[in-house]
Amino acid sequence: MGRKDKNKKKGLGAEKTSMKTDKKAIAKQKKLLTKLGEEDIENIVAKYETKDTKSSDLTEIVCPPPTARVNVGICAHPADREEIFVHGGEFYNGQQTTIYGDFYSYNLPKKEWKVLRSSICPAPRSGHQMVSAASDGGQIWLFGGEYASPSQLQFYHYRDLWVYRMASKQWEKLNAPNGPSARSGHRMVVSKKKLFVFGGFHDNNASYRYFNDLYAFSLETYNWTKIETGGSVAPPARSGCCMVATGDGKILVWGGYSKTSVKKEVDRGTTHTDMYALVSNDKSDAKAAAAYKWISVKASGKKPAPRSGMAVAMAPNGKAYAFGGVMDTEEDEEDVKGLFSSELHVLDTAATTWRKVEVGAKARKPEKGNSQPSPDDEKLAEPAASAKVVSDDGIFTMTVGGAASSGPSSTAKSGTNDLDLGGPSPRMNAAIVVCKGQLYVYGGLFETGSRQYTLSDLYSL
Repeated sequence: MGRKDKNKKKGLGAEKTSMKTDKKAIAKQKKLLTKLGEEDIENIVAKYETKDTKSSDLTEIVCPPPTARVNVGICAHPADREEIFVHGGEFYNGQQTTIYGDFYSYNLPKKEWKVLRSSICPAPRSGHQMVSAASDGGQIWLFGGEYASPSQLQFYHYRDLWVYRMASKQWEKLNAPNGPSARSGHRMVVSKKKLFVFGGFHDNNASYRYFNDLYAFSLETYNWTKIETGGSVAPPARSGCCMVATGDGKILVWGGYSKTSVKKEVDRGTTHTDMYALVSNDKSDAKAAAAYKWISVKASGKKPAPRSGMAVAMAPNGKAYAFGGVMDTEEDEEDVKGLFSSELHVLDTAATTWRKVEVGAKARKPEKGNSQPSPDDEKLAEPAASAKVVSDDGIFTMTVGGAASSGPSSTAKSGTNDLDLGGPSPRMNAAIVVCKGQLYVYGGLFETGSRQYTLSDLYSL
């Protein structure tokens, strides 16, 4: 969720180079990959690709909470079950990146995690989108994402579309042509029996591109359509934006992140602060050639400060809840620091009015048995195996799936051993979802200096 492309190495080429330089760079990378003992990304991904797209048996195994990861897909059960689903994600341990393909369910009343395993399933990925629909006894739809090699020198972007049918408990890959190009960091929502996909980016470490195209996939005919919008405005290209579908058929898009080349090997990022609504054109307007158009929206109220990596979840009451994010404070062209947020804002989508949600918090010592990261800056903390509720103050409830963070620790230098259990700590790219009147916040990413923390906690409001 959020600014999915933030952690890519800077200066790896926004400008096209000459063919000669290209060949030298490719040869140099191949030598480096050989030295690292790393396979070509195409070969790695091919091993995960499902050859058989017919039915397979699925096993459900009660398990510990997922290990720390970020940029996962998350959604709630579309029917009456109090259950959320998590797929994929990534974890960087300071040296290598791991991309996950695990598919989990979390039973809210039982506070029980299960891993759902099948021989036919989406390949490991992060930065993808996953949404649920009530059709056909309940479905989960998954599109796109990326796979990064352990060294982060190679990236592969997906353009595949999958459906998980809850009635049969089976994944199926849809071979529908004319869909969006390969990408990650895009956004996807369900509205009026269609999947709408907007934006995202593609970065292969040689060049990058951001998108502002819009596609719709019919849940009735199983066909993709590229939406050519009317009107005089449209959202500029971006990834990691916030996107929600309202009950009256509107789709709101705001925020997000993009970057452009400033000079050779230097890129400048932009945190977008604008908001747009996708609306149906008036059928009585004979001049309206397009079925949809974008309109600019000026939201009022207590708006969130400009930040990327903000997560959003839509509630049935027409309210969109936006949490966390990071605001870059630029030191110079190549050194950027971030101010991370734990604020929760709510957008009334009917009135397009913001307000800040004030959540009470109380600092507490972590309970015995809830492991903390090692005070040694060179060590890495792994999540503990069991989950337990450690705080319930009537506002936020925290279920800990091991350590509050996983990555090089700064607790010794900061001198702060207290864990604030009144609400989620500041973070970007958290996964959030609304299920049965409860808002759930899972994981995310936090950075301080050169250290990066991948979180594995779960909160409810």
